[in-house]
Amino acid sequence: MNHTKRISRPAPTPIVVRGDSAAGVHRVRDIVRTFTGSLAPAPDSDTAESLVLVVSELVTNALRHGGGRYTLVLSAGADLVHVAVSDPSPTLPRERAPDLNGGSGGFGWHMVRRLSHRLAITPGPGPGKTVHAQLRR
Repeated sequence: MNHTKRISRPAPTPIVVRGDSAAGVHRVRDIVRTFTGSLAPAPDSDTAESLVLVVSELVTNALRHGGGRYTLVLSAGADLVHVAVSDPSPTLPRERAPDLNGGSGGFGWHMVRRLSHRLAITPGPGPGKTVHAQLRR
């Protein structure tokens, strides 16, 4: 009889990252990879990379369309990884047709919606908004 138990460590303390430039997006990706690697059990590689994409898109959208700065909070529960990206703009994200020829984007919000298990937008802090995404571990 196999008495092997899967041992889980407590979820790490939430990570908070603030930024105001596109140069910080690369750093955020590294932070997300380190965060997912610290989870026990760690998410599979597809989930970890999906989380990197979701965070990267939300942070990029906050910089481009949300007032030029963001606050990212990463946390994890037993079954889900939680992402919250706040920016100073009250304008809600919107879907737009992806630009297949001109390179002007339009893919990010579609990707975030497809990769996230749950997605919500709440008002605040201040006059801005927070986009919450959850991915299954």
